[in-house]
Amino acid sequence: MLIAILLSMPALLTPPRSAHAAPEAGARVDALLAQLARPAPSRLDFVEIRASALLDTPVRATGTLEHPDADTLVRAVRTPSPERTTIRGERVEIEREGRGTRRFALDRAPQLAGLLASFRAIVGGDGSLLERYYDARVDGRLEGRWLLTLTPREPALAEHVAWVALHGEGDAPLCLELEQRGEGGSMMLLGAAAAAAAGVDDGEALTRLCRGAP
Repeated sequence: MLIAILLSMPALLTPPRSAHAAPEAGARVDALLAQLARPAPSRLDFVEIRASALLDTPVRATGTLEHPDADTLVRAVRTPSPERTTIRGERVEIEREGRGTRRFALDRAPQLAGLLASFRAIVGGDGSLLERYYDARVDGRLEGRWLLTLTPREPALAEHVAWVALHGEGDAPLCLELEQRGEGGSMMLLGAAAAAAAGVDDGEALTRLCRGAP
């Protein structure tokens, strides 16, 4: 069933576009970040569909994104295999069931550092941090459906990541799309969108949930 998701997922090939595009940039980005900022602790359930050139079928994972304090982010995977990634300051710790714990410095993975910066900027409302790593654009209506598109500006990040797109409504982030250069892409439904994705395997239906299409 999951192979159908990969075959019907143009969302992983081209960046999404909003039906309500607007030319404003910096002020709208700052306004959206202020709207999305969440004091710690906070958490969001997720459903992630990840495609890879190395895999015959995409992988579906479920879990939570946790922000226990201002300096820490946690990605806790429940299925298909329990895994916990903790990023605290500049250190990363990955715990996999039956495989022990791996630890390394964030500067060893520039693409991870850039993606982490986007999360920290969003949950912390930090426009200057986002601007360091990305060119950012907001389309849509901040009080309704909106789309935040991030294009890497740092060469080390741009070498691995083509674009990041965050979809949401009002003050709620609903879906994160990521396209990696030569490595496939992923779609992570968040919060209410993750709940709505329970039991949904059809790729087009998942894309509609992600992008808010009827």
